[in-house]
Amino acid sequence: MPNLDRRFWISHGVVPLIAFVCLATLLATTDIDLRLADRLFFDAASGQFPARSAWWSRDLLHHGGRDALRLVALCTLLALGLSFVGTRRRHWRRPAAFLLTSMLVATACVGALKQVTNVDCPWDLARYGGTRPFVHLFAERPDALPHAACFPGAHSSSGFALVAFYFLLRGRRPAAARVALAGALGVWSLFSLAQQARGAHFLSHDLWSAFLVWFIVLGLYAFAWRGRVWPTDATERGDVALATH
Repeated sequence: MPNLDRRFWISHGVVPLIAFVCLATLLATTDIDLRLADRLFFDAASGQFPARSAWWSRDLLHHGGRDALRLVALCTLLALGLSFVGTRRRHWRRPAAFLLTSMLVATACVGALKQVTNVDCPWDLARYGGTRPFVHLFAERPDALPHAACFPGAHSSSGFALVAFYFLLRGRRPAAARVALAGALGVWSLFSLAQQARGAHFLSHDLWSAFLVWFIVLGLYAFAWRGRVWPTDATERGDVALATH
């Protein structure tokens, strides 16, 4: 695996895993989720999340953010399709396939997991004007409660799926890769903030989504693409003149 040495696995695998385990354990064994929601997002006087229908959280960051990411995926799909037309754009094929596969697989896995974890949204809890009791993450859920589908955070996972651009660039443009990583973290933070402000998720929901996306994309990069997301020979690059010598 080119450029996937011991230092790579420590910085991209071990360190993120340790950080996640510490933070996830802290959130799962304390009431930090509830405290943050109480103090930052929920208005006890009105008994609701004021930002649930606010333009900035619902229209701009939720609906608008979703559409923007769909546009990114569509452009990537277009680039992939054009890579099969002639030879001049053949070098787009591997990177476009990596980006598209990473974004689709990561978000699909989080979305599918949401349907089976059976965890409530904050706005469904009696504490926040709903009807259901709060059940700690991984605690036994009463069978009488209706099915829930709010964990992990799917919207924030779609934002963090942009981390695929970091892996795409890390071997060629390290500075640009760091900007891409910061951008993915920024979009994830904004999407997480919007959904938590609306009462759709707790912080732990979005933390888990980032963890899942990171390791799914890391796995695709390291094992499916083996660290080679750019074409390595003249034929793949579409360099016909070089390929014929």
